Amino acid sequence: MKLRIDKVVDHGQASERVEMTVIEDCQLHYYILADTTYTDTTHISNKLRHMHWFTPKDVKKGDQIILYTKKGTDASSKIGSTNVKYIIYWQLDINVWNNNGDAAILFELNTWKATKTK
Repeated sequence: MKLRIDKVVDHGQASERVEMTVIEDCQLHYYILADTTYTDTTHISNKLRHMHWFTPKDVKKGDQIILYTKKGTDASSKIGSTNVKYIIYWQLDINVWNNNGDAAILFELNTWKATKTK
């Protein structure tokens, strides 16, 4: 895994977001962030409720990814001399992280195949 979830911030509020750090150079479109709940205090449910598949973007070790649930315009800014903070918007009309019982899950996809159904 080349990305790390640092924290979910302001869950249930208009400013809710997931903050992540790039720990190795990678391509964002190989990652999906999803939310689920816990089945008990130590196990997560396998029922995924919302998923965000990142669009293609090369990111470097030390970059930050901030994913806001709300609508907005993606942006970026420099962090120091070599890194970038990427602000990305999920474009949803609802809050995803609505309580402390949610779990953020990051999936790394090495390959996939899409099949169009008729």
